[in-house]
Amino acid sequence: MHADGTPDGQATSNFGPYVDELLIPQLREVIAMHDLDGVWVDGDCWGTLPDWSDAALAKWREETGEADAPIDSDDPRWVRWMDFHRRQFESYLRHWVDALHETSPDIDITSNWMYSTYAPKSAEANLDYLSGDYSPSVSCDRARIEARYLASTGMPWDLMAWGFNRVGSGPWSHKNPLQLQQEAAVVLMQGGGFQVYNQPTRSGHIAQSVIDTCGLVADFCRERQDVCFHSTTVPQVAVLLPSVDMTERSARVWHTGGTRAELEGTLHAMLELGYSVDLLAEHQLTGRLGDFPLIVLPDCSRLAHGFADELVQYVRAGGSLLLAGPRVAGLFADHLGVTFADEGVAGAGAAAGSVGWDGSWQAGKPTGSDDVTPAHVLSSFGAGMCNGLWRSVQPSGAEAVGHRWPTFDTRGEGEVASTITPLGDGQIGAIYGPIGLQYLDAHRPALRHFIGDLAERLFAEPAVSTDAPSCVDVALRHTADGHLSVHMLNLAEAQRDPAHQSPDFIPTIGPITVTLRVANEPGSVTWQPGGAAPKWSWADGVLTVTVDSLHIHGVAVVT
Repeated sequence: MHADGTPDGQATSNFGPYVDELLIPQLREVIAMHDLDGVWVDGDCWGTLPDWSDAALAKWREETGEADAPIDSDDPRWVRWMDFHRRQFESYLRHWVDALHETSPDIDITSNWMYSTYAPKSAEANLDYLSGDYSPSVSCDRARIEARYLASTGMPWDLMAWGFNRVGSGPWSHKNPLQLQQEAAVVLMQGGGFQVYNQPTRSGHIAQSVIDTCGLVADFCRERQDVCFHSTTVPQVAVLLPSVDMTERSARVWHTGGTRAELEGTLHAMLELGYSVDLLAEHQLTGRLGDFPLIVLPDCSRLAHGFADELVQYVRAGGSLLLAGPRVAGLFADHLGVTFADEGVAGAGAAAGSVGWDGSWQAGKPTGSDDVTPAHVLSSFGAGMCNGLWRSVQPSGAEAVGHRWPTFDTRGEGEVASTITPLGDGQIGAIYGPIGLQYLDAHRPALRHFIGDLAERLFAEPAVSTDAPSCVDVALRHTADGHLSVHMLNLAEAQRDPAHQSPDFIPTIGPITVTLRVANEPGSVTWQPGGAAPKWSWADGVLTVTVDSLHIHGVAVVT
């Protein structure tokens, strides 16, 4: 039920009899009739809506003692109301999953998008694996974020590509093999499984062209299976998925709800700078910060309770932290060695649920998003526009490493845009403007290099580096049998523009020089798939490999 008392046309209540009277009995019936191997339940978490049904309101009153419930996000109880629904969903999920496992102990069950970026928390339901179907259009970019998060959950996982696509609300058309192979590689290089979703015609016919496409995509995956499937990361750069901030800002029960633009822009920049990047939420990073030489926080207003303090201790012990935005910089104001010209700065260690640096917050909207300061930043690539919310700071112990100007005329002194501050044995870098948002908006190379100039100071000697162009994603991993491997994915011509719906040509890149820090001289280096032996040399702990050409995806395996 909606807040006005009208029933929703599609969503079912997690508080009512649906689960016991329909879902569980019908799934048990299908399992008995068809001996199912698995159940992939679509729309389960992300389709859940806030519920003002009699059953939901009765349980709310029972739990809280309050006579009424919030009706919109203007009510200060709204976050509690949404958390109430999240707890109820997990209770419902545990109930039906356990019931089916009782019926069929060997069945594999997943709930689409649960415990993914849509629901970034520790798994409580007894799901057998995690899965989701990413966007049919901006597919590679959707998979880049989803695969990296799922790979950090410690659970079996796969991702589903749509085998067809469309522009806006127009007719659907099938994707070609190259396009789907490129999408598959995003998933494969993070160690996951891959599936493609297609539909027969209304008469049940499966076209031969669809069968042929799926065969070529399957061949592409199988050729890489031994070096990709169940691979594990070699920690380099961790980008934080700020789970508390995103969950509280979302207008949905389990969905990002438009809250991850800052995260995606920051992730894209780090990948396009050539870093091997993992994506983890607070609960995944807690207790293992020291595994990562560099931790990057996208802009956010709050962190899980105690996490900021843990990050400060990580830096004091020798770690490097990069704060990519004005609000997240405010959370560490006590440690940045700068004086803020604005008021209302939240100190370090701000707890989950605390207000943003300017004392305000609104569901589904970045704090201060209406405040626009004209800004051009100067990087090693040149000047780039970065308008938006900027904080004015004066160094008082920090080193100013980047500046901004109100126009592209950078002859004057400019205002401080980024700093580096030593703290204990480590250092904190901070960018005081909307760098992630603006990079996602237009992917301006100058902004990427502005981040890169700072990241290079914080993390001078990554374990892997290449001279590949920015369209090549890199992942440093161990194969399932323990061999060091460097994955490279060519995202040239990946679909991002609705007017270019189905790219049918991906240009080959090369030669590419790969530099790896390897303590001992390897016995061999092979290029997979195929097992070719690329040129390589090793001296003083540095392995240099020359990859002659990269089409879509390949792996340099060191043994």
